[in-house]
Parts: sequence; C-alpha cells; structure tokens
Amino acid sequence: MKPVRPRYTKINAEVDRLLTAANVKKAPVPVEKIAAAVGAEVVYRNFNDEVSGLLIRKKGSVVIGVDNKQALQRQRFTIAHEVGHLLLHDGDEVHVDKHFRVNLRSSLSSKAEDVEEIEANAFAAALLMPMAFLIRDLQGETLDIDDEIKIGELAKRYGVSVQAMTFRLMNVFALDRGR
Repeated sequence: MKPVRPRYTKINAEVDRLLTAANVKKAPVPVEKIAAAVGAEVVYRNFNDEVSGLLIRKKGSVVIGVDNKQALQRQRFTIAHEVGHLLLHDGDEVHVDKHFRVNLRSSLSSKAEDVEEIEANAFAAALLMPMAFLIRDLQGETLDIDDEIKIGELAKRYGVSVQAMTFRLMNVFALDRGR
C-alpha cells in the first residue's frame, strides 16, 4: 500500500538502524557499504542524462543503477535515494528516477503529489547527513545558513552537494534565510 503522507519517524528509525548495524559513527557515510548490507549491488552506467538512478528487484536480487556521468555527490545521493525506495516501498521490478532534484524536493515533491519520492529524498538526506552527526559536528558553533565557507566544508565532509547540505541544515535546525 502506498503511503499517503511522508513517514518521517519510520525513515529516521530505519536510518538509525542501518547506521548502527554498519557501525557508522562519522561522516562521510559509506553509502555503497550500506547498499551492500541491504542486499543491493551498485552498478555505474552512462544513462545519457536520461536517468539519475534506478532500482531493479528481480528474483531475489537487487541492483541499483547510477549514472556514472553525474558528480560524485549526486551519485551518493542517488544510491541513498534508491536504498530508500528499496526499504520503504514495495514496488515494481524496476523503479526509474529521472532527474530528481537533490535539494530534497522535486517539482512533484513540492506539490506533495508523490509521497514515495518525498520519502526517498528524505531518507537519502537522513542517511547521508544524519541529524546526530550534524548536531555533534556543529556543537558549540553558531551556524549562519548564508556562510558559504562553513556550509561548503560540511558538504565536503559529508560527501554531498552544498545545496543538499543547505537544505538539510534548514530542515534539521529549522533555519530560514530571513524569509
């Protein structure tokens, strides 16, 4: 059954379980290791900018396909996104993600029309940028969301794009840009 609204509590619990099982205690999260731990093989192919990633489930095997022409940070997000689909959604044998945006909300997500995509993006963000890690790494610091240098350093440490880190920090710490 398709979820009718994002299940953030379930997403956070699943991410915590995965990180604990893989004994991950600091960034960057080894997303390929996590994918392997849940039974998925990650393969890289040139999808000619048609597809960001795909998930294939067939006869007990799982393959996550990643566009090898994308930036490394985008590839990591794609893997985490597809792991989210694998763990959160019963699905078709093949699930294809065409150019989802890494800023946690696609054009469909912003309209809350595709709950599974919202969940997979939230899962990827939580897996790659765990709240507990961010809190620990920022302890005792004042964070200015417009501090491009600090955000860039965090993005590099976590292996994500500056855009993804900015949105994650805004979501985790309920920060805004003066709007």
